[in-house]
Amino acid sequence: MIVDLPDTTTSKITKKLVTIRDEGGAVALGRVLTLVIAAEFGTEEVAIEAANDASREHPMRVIVLAKEPEDAAGSSATAAATKTARLDAQIRVGGDAGASEVIILRAYGEAGNNEESLITGLLLPDAPVVAWWPGKAPEVASTSPLGRIAQRRITDASAQDDPHEALLHLARTYAPGDTDFAWTRLTLWRAQLAAVLDQPPYEPVLEAQVSGAADSPSTVLLAAWLQLQLKVNVKHELTSRGAGSSGIHGVRLTRASGDIDLERPVANVATLVQPNQPTHDLALPRRSLRDCLAEELRRLDPDDLYGDVLTTGLGQLDEAELPTKGSN
Repeated sequence: MIVDLPDTTTSKITKKLVTIRDEGGAVALGRVLTLVIAAEFGTEEVAIEAANDASREHPMRVIVLAKEPEDAAGSSATAAATKTARLDAQIRVGGDAGASEVIILRAYGEAGNNEESLITGLLLPDAPVVAWWPGKAPEVASTSPLGRIAQRRITDASAQDDPHEALLHLARTYAPGDTDFAWTRLTLWRAQLAAVLDQPPYEPVLEAQVSGAADSPSTVLLAAWLQLQLKVNVKHELTSRGAGSSGIHGVRLTRASGDIDLERPVANVATLVQPNQPTHDLALPRRSLRDCLAEELRRLDPDDLYGDVLTTGLGQLDEAELPTKGSN
């Protein structure tokens, strides 16, 4: 069921939710959290689809705050002064919302200036709040209007104009509770590499190398994680999109007995080559938006390992190896 509420207020939206609950049953029953999505006009449906899929694992209330891009009508101050303030809303429940209930707020003009006041009255009582910016992230997620009310804050460095500069900025502004999909996309790589090193001959890794596309902040994070965990020199090579697929291309771990190569020449299959062992083809797909979101919603406490890799591991990489602004 979809209910449209043009030119409305938060109070009217709350009353309509109560009416829907009374007429159709306890809509909020079993909801475990509130997911707040901050998006720009025209991009919200992709995020909603991912949230609906993830809600089958994490029943939740999804609140989408969609606003016009700041550069769509000149400066934000000029746009606010010339555009009529208005708040349109849409409520989706049942089959149109997966296992969640979705509240979409489309704010125009000055109606979108106070994000916190728009959201606060719609939060589930006594439920944790997760904020997600699928596109452009705020300057400092933890001190932003939505970040202040959230236990977890999800950004995506790969969606920024300069992914690698965004990663360095995240390191400078990190606060417990922050996370980024550049880190979430590493889960399968980290699990596979850990499994390989957990097998004989149990030799220490002498050095490591990571390669990936120039638009992949995950490549840098993987190198930082290996450096932090193995305490060896880790080099990483970034190539242009024309020289290979996007994302991480491969990892080489050097031990006394030879090299371990885990390479992904195509999108979903990786090849594992080890000394004195047959070559293996492994399923190593690029993770979907739904998979990344579902994983991040499984934990509501700070991801300490991500914080260590971002603030410590990244700084231990050779400065000559770190990408500079504009390198992508």
